[in-house]
Amino acid sequence: MIGSFVPRGLLSALLAGVAIALVPGGAPPRAAALSPNGSGDCWVYLASSSEEFPEQDGIHILQWDHAAGKLTPVGRAGGVVRPIYLALHPSGRFLYAVGNSLDVGDGDGAGVIAAYAINPEDGSLRLLNVASTRGAVPCHLVVDPAGRAVLVANYTSGNVASLPLGADGSLRPAQSVFLHQAATGQKAHAHSINLSPGNCFACAGETGLDQLRLYRFDPAAATLAPHDPAWTPTDPRSGPRHAVFHPQLPYFYVIHETNCTVSAYRFHEDRGTLELLQTLPTLPVPFQNGFSTAELLLHPGGRFLYGSNRGHDTIAILAIDPETGRLTAVGHEPTRGKTPRNFGIDPRGEYLVALNQESHTVVTFRIDSQTGALTATGESLELTGPMCIKFLPREGR
Repeated sequence: MIGSFVPRGLLSALLAGVAIALVPGGAPPRAAALSPNGSGDCWVYLASSSEEFPEQDGIHILQWDHAAGKLTPVGRAGGVVRPIYLALHPSGRFLYAVGNSLDVGDGDGAGVIAAYAINPEDGSLRLLNVASTRGAVPCHLVVDPAGRAVLVANYTSGNVASLPLGADGSLRPAQSVFLHQAATGQKAHAHSINLSPGNCFACAGETGLDQLRLYRFDPAAATLAPHDPAWTPTDPRSGPRHAVFHPQLPYFYVIHETNCTVSAYRFHEDRGTLELLQTLPTLPVPFQNGFSTAELLLHPGGRFLYGSNRGHDTIAILAIDPETGRLTAVGHEPTRGKTPRNFGIDPRGEYLVALNQESHTVVTFRIDSQTGALTATGESLELTGPMCIKFLPREGR
């Protein structure tokens, strides 16, 4: 395995936006949508990050036994300090992780993305290279469906960037960098960035400014450009965090961190605009201090939406009306732990795995295909500071 750090000698190059190559490249990837194989077994990649136990940071590699609904750890990789979020290449051959290179200045680390090649035989990771995110404390990234670019949101510096990908999956220096600013004096905090189904627009959840920032995306050039209008406002002090485009229907969903709500929008891809349909709470009880939301995921079947409530420590289950795009709350399931920052759904849509960041537990639930309800299976793992989980089918790519 590789070390869990970026050498100090790389800092000046990273801040300058230079991608650092660590190994030679390979054959061009085949960009194709990931799909589960006959067994449903997967390799699972789980980023962990902890101030209390930094020596345990890294990307954990696990094996998913679908029949048993069980995760088994098989290894760990480094390459980035305090990894926060992961993204898979559409070919299934590469993994990308955001984190910090090392602490500088006021403690806000220089943001980096690490690129890895995946060994399909044992799921192990080989570090390809590391590139600057051109910002501080990156917290979210996405690979475009064509497999040509990575888009990243930098939380502390409040900006987004796009980086081209080489044919070997390695990262190239950023081609576009945009700082979020507002006349009100609010501090920008870009918390996510997502691509539309047509791969023509990107939408960034701007938690600090209560905005959804819209960009035009050129996959061939791996560039972003501000759209007109450049943003859609959300409710004051709502804090839009993570979001998801429905892949088949013209809807866009956003979970708001600060006031624990979720909003449904109609997305007009022909002109790149968002039309608010509805906002409803993610909680079954009145909001109180200490509550916030985190992750938002769409079930593979497209009928249900799931969101995590921190403080209340539950997963909100919402049904989607395919005719109107509106949401109906159908349940709230305790995560059997503290602070569910992130969770994942297996490619078949039969299990949800919740990551309880502060109780250091990974808990598995079975999903009812008819109602979307969650039932704890009794399977759980102890893992320090679980932050993000991704499933990769072991065959059938």
